[in-house]
Formats: sequence, structure tokens, C-alpha cells
Amino acid sequence: MSMPKVTVVGAGQVGATAAFLMALKGLADIVLVDVAEGIPQGKALDMMHARSIEAFGATVTGTNEYGPTADSDVVVVTAGLPRKPGMTREDLLAANGAIVRSVMAEVSSVSPEAIVILVTNPLDVMAHLAWRVSGFPASRVMGMGGVLDSARFAYFIAQATGAPVSEIAAVVIGAHGDTMVPLPRFSTVRGEPLSEMLPADEVAEVVRRTVHGGAEVVSLLKSGSAFYAPGASVARMVTAILGDTREVLPSCVLLDGQYGLSGLHLNVPAAIGRAGVLDVPEWPLDDAELAALRASAAGVAETLATLDLEV
Repeated sequence: MSMPKVTVVGAGQVGATAAFLMALKGLADIVLVDVAEGIPQGKALDMMHARSIEAFGATVTGTNEYGPTADSDVVVVTAGLPRKPGMTREDLLAANGAIVRSVMAEVSSVSPEAIVILVTNPLDVMAHLAWRVSGFPASRVMGMGGVLDSARFAYFIAQATGAPVSEIAAVVIGAHGDTMVPLPRFSTVRGEPLSEMLPADEVAEVVRRTVHGGAEVVSLLKSGSAFYAPGASVARMVTAILGDTREVLPSCVLLDGQYGLSGLHLNVPAAIGRAGVLDVPEWPLDDAELAALRASAAGVAETLATLDLEV
């Protein structure tokens, strides 16, 4: 029985990390594609050199062409310019929009049945653009920002409470950016809501660290942006898809009336499985949480309005 096939578009830090983690987990055979000659081939060969050490059965191949990616089950799009210090995700809009259009033209041609996960920033907008230009059903185009933001929230909760991350369930919704909406009321430590575990000022500090977690990494690196946690977030989503776990993960999906929002991609809890987005259950947000989510959505909608979404 052949393994599933996952293509990772972009052999930079995020793409290569995601590819290696998926290979280590034995999720699929991986094709790493990039426009830079030698980079995907070299990184793929390096990963294969590690195969006898880590004893994984998956193969990793590198290419500059989309032919070898044909009939992929999942395509992960990481290609794009990374953020630099002082740069917002929205600053990347024009350049990365052109890249995503080009990538999706290739993907829709050679892997018309694939599920697509967007990582390129600004993530919510790029996920929506990829859906519009691909012609794929909305269930097969999503973004990974919510998983990453929730992982960062879990880390800061662990720091604040001293609890192991295995006992923490953290949830962040909204745009993947400064208007994200961490949900202390729905985030738990050993089943107890964070909002009931810590004083309000300590909860606020955990939320603040979460919102600025990505920017903190960028400022420390001084060149480039985060890649380990984004790569792990990709692997988590691919695990849910290929394993048909139907796990509810905060994912960037098309909203169609949920929370009073429609016509844009935004991170909300969604059930993920082999067919992509299976369900978008509407969680019982209170007035403040709902207002924050809608304000976050308004920022995404404003950015979308500046983008040419014609196919």
C-alpha cells in the first residue's frame, strides 16, 4: 500500500521544517518544491541521509518543477517573503499575493483533488485568495494560523501556571496577527478555565505575550521569522487530514454565517479530516469575545477589499 503524498511549496525554513517533521512522523512521502535551483534537492537529500538514523519510511524528494508533485493528497504553501523586523504581515500583501496566484495555478493543474494548507502571510488573506483563484471547494482550502497561535498561547499558559503542556488546552481565534483573539474562558489547565485560575492582570499578560509571540521571535532573530512552531503546526494539521481524525482545531476556514460573518477566511474551531474542513461548529462566545472576533474579521475584510480577487 503506497503512502499518501504531500507537497510542500517553498523550501525555506518553514517548508523544510514541516517536511522533515512530516517525514519523521511517517505521515506521507514528501515532495519539496522551490524556484531556487538546488535548494529543495539539497535539503531533501540531507533529510534522506537522516532516514537511517531516525528510521522513518517516508521519502523526501526535491524539485524545481511541479510535475513530480502531481496527484498530491495535501499541498502546503509556505512560499513567500518572510517578515523582517518592523514589517507587518500586511506589508507582504502584494508580493506574496502574486506568489500564491502562481502557485495555485500550478497546484490546480497537477493536483486538482488536493487539500491545500496556506502558511504564506498575511495568512487569512492568502488563504482566501488561494481559494478564489483555485476554483477548489472551500472545504479543501484552509490556513494554519490558529494552530500556531494556540500553541503559543499554550506555552505562555504553561509558563504562567507551571502546568505541563500536556494538561493545557488553549484556543485562539480571529486573524493571524495583532487582532487575534485568545480565549481564556475556553482555554483550560487540567480542565479548569484559565480565566478562573489566574488573576485578571496575569491572564491579560499571557494574552499579550500570545498576541505578540510571533513578533517577539522576529525581533530576536533579527533576520527571518519563526519556523519550528509553524512547521509543527503544519504537521499537526496534516496528521488530522490524512488520519481523518475529525479533530477540532483552530483553523483558517471560510465562514458562511458563523458568528455573523461571511465571505472571508478566519481562524475558528473547525473539524478537520480526510475531506478537509468537515464542520465549523459555532462556539457560544460572550458579547466581548464576539465583538473582538468581529473586529478582527473587519481588519481582514478591509485588507481583502484592497486585493484584486478576480480569477
